[in-house]
Amino acid sequence: MKIGVSASAASLDSKVDSRFGRCPYFVIVDSETMGYNVVTNDSTSAAHGAGIQAAQTVVNLGVEVVITGNVGPNAFNVLNATGIKVVTGASGTIKEAVNQYNNGELQAVSNPTVGGHFGMGQRRGQGQ
Repeated sequence: MKIGVSASAASLDSKVDSRFGRCPYFVIVDSETMGYNVVTNDSTSAAHGAGIQAAQTVVNLGVEVVITGNVGPNAFNVLNATGIKVVTGASGTIKEAVNQYNNGELQAVSNPTVGGHFGMGQRRGQGQ
């Protein structure tokens, strides 16, 4: 299964970023092999619509699940409408979060976890 994780840096050992729309990177992980590739999130500096743009990026990458710290309403609506499961509350490294999901320790949510514009005041790469 292809999992997209919001990341503060470009590796499996980087931290899950608490932001979805404004995270610096998405680490796309094959949950069976732990093979991965990294995609820069071009929407980090968008004045408006970062969540929607980020969601469209992961949709275009063909992910089935998104793992992140939080997700706002616009991104959630795009992901939900395309059938992508959204898992929030993740912390630790990308590798740990994917393993937690594989072990059933992280579950998909049915609503956004923060309001719009969450994370706009945070500096790039400041993920939790």
